[in-house]
Amino acid sequence: MAAKEKKGLGTGLGVLFGADEYDDEAEQLTLPIAKVEPRSEQPREYFDQEALEALADSIRQYGLIQPITVRKLDSGYYQIIAGERRWRASRLAGLTEVPVRVIEADDRRTAELALVENLQREDLNPIEEAKGYKLLIEEYGLTQEEAARSVGRSRPAVTNAMRLLMLAPQVMEMVEKGELSAGHARAILTVSEPSKQLAAANEIIRKNYSVRKAEQLAAKIFRESQQTKEESSEINVDYAAEVSNELSKKLGRKVRLIEGKRNGKIEIEFYGADDREALIEKLLKL
Repeated sequence: MAAKEKKGLGTGLGVLFGADEYDDEAEQLTLPIAKVEPRSEQPREYFDQEALEALADSIRQYGLIQPITVRKLDSGYYQIIAGERRWRASRLAGLTEVPVRVIEADDRRTAELALVENLQREDLNPIEEAKGYKLLIEEYGLTQEEAARSVGRSRPAVTNAMRLLMLAPQVMEMVEKGELSAGHARAILTVSEPSKQLAAANEIIRKNYSVRKAEQLAAKIFRESQQTKEESSEINVDYAAEVSNELSKKLGRKVRLIEGKRNGKIEIEFYGADDREALIEKLLKL
């Protein structure tokens, strides 16, 4: 699986604060490790235990060289903004104190900084990255353009990343574990039925398909699904599901046709204000 490339990111956390401001305002302290705690909304969810053990061995030998970036809470504790992996390894190494850099940051800026730091270190898997963008947009009210700019990404890159959140849960887990690349996962998004999507993902992994081959597999599954529906002689054909799938494929997003006894509705998913406007523009051209 091809390695991720860094694109468009700054050279440090100064990408958000400005390097001079960040360095001048940061307070350097040594704190009891028990007074430092991680964020519940930290974008990174998966930590490789073997890699943590290796870092812990290095910390036992040389100490923690790079301070952990934190902010002070009203409770008197310090919340990690950047450096949770180092904090976890320090605990494994048996450290009772850790060097920290204390900065001022509200909840939104903390979320931005944590996402930037992880992206720069390539510490996030594609699903964690997508969830980070979703948090900035849905929890803190950023537009896709603002979210993209705050982390040094393009808006299409953010939109593309967030599409992965439409995957079936089991397939999403494969991406999180690194068993399936983001490119392969996006290729099978056109397969809307979760069981078939999972089967496609398993085949891609088992046969080591290229992304192009994965796209061909997804197209084949879609064609077979359509053919099966056409050949079926049953009267109770699931028309709503069929139309939903077709619209989802055309619009590149989840669409649901809901039929009631007397009326119905069509639900079209979008991600943030910018994507909403792009969708409206697309619909007006139909």
